[in-house]
Amino acid sequence: MKFSIFLPTGFAQEFAGVPDPVEAYESIVRLARAADECAYETLWVPDHLTTIPPSSELLFEAWSVLTGLARETSRVRLGQLVTGNGYRNPALQAKMASTLDVISHGRLTFGIGAGWWEPDYVQYGYEFGTAGERLRKLGEAAQIIRSMWTEAETTFDGEFYRVRGAFNEPKGVQTPHIPLMIAGGGEKVTLRLVARYADACNIMDSPEQLERKFAILRRHCDDVGRDFTSIHRTSTTACIIRDTDEEARAMVPPGAEFAFPGDLAGYGLIGTPETVRARIAAYEAAGVQELVVGFEDPTSEEQLRRFAKDFVG
Repeated sequence: MKFSIFLPTGFAQEFAGVPDPVEAYESIVRLARAADECAYETLWVPDHLTTIPPSSELLFEAWSVLTGLARETSRVRLGQLVTGNGYRNPALQAKMASTLDVISHGRLTFGIGAGWWEPDYVQYGYEFGTAGERLRKLGEAAQIIRSMWTEAETTFDGEFYRVRGAFNEPKGVQTPHIPLMIAGGGEKVTLRLVARYADACNIMDSPEQLERKFAILRRHCDDVGRDFTSIHRTSTTACIIRDTDEEARAMVPPGAEFAFPGDLAGYGLIGTPETVRARIAAYEAAGVQELVVGFEDPTSEEQLRRFAKDFVG
């Protein structure tokens, strides 16, 4: 199993109290360079426009950050966890991804999701709509994006999006195309979209639930004639390491269930080093191929390097 890093961009107010935005950004660069030196697989950044909860604290735009990091790193892959489909036209999004893949010399994994943080939409003037509408938009966007990466020109006439003879050159560096990751664990719609259009998935849940949802994804793949093993399976977790499990559990922040279903303290990388090793093994046994780790202090280079030394190899 590979390990990746969930980088801070300010969404969780990681830079609260930092007065200088240049200082805040350079701290992201230092983390990225450290991950590049270690054996981490991917640098993932969230794509949000306002903090949680909404505030006036610093928050950097995801695609701009990744473009900068593409020239500050040389080995580690880059991706969004995940782009909010409602924030940008999908044809433009495909071209942005193609450009970033060239800038990074072929290191982009393009993550996309239906979107869920309503304050982003309200503050920036986008229509939030219903969950069903956002998922249908995601399905159309995935078709447009894949076509823009693989076809000479793209024409699409859908319920929400229309593209007329769109050219996209360069298409990127990677072959046959940039990997497309769709995030979310919705069993009836999202996982079916993964089976139809995605090269990778990301599901945030316990190992027990991940094993169950991967089985559902396999059934969707069978339904659409897709090889389940062709989909790269990723999950996101949190890491808090202490001398005792009780100490680590006590440090789980209130409201963690907002992002992580169920009892995060019972399945995340939370506890002693021995407990963390057992939890890692549980994720791997569930079928996770890449585990995205968010640290207790997401701005700590020391925590990033220590985890790599102890667990990544």
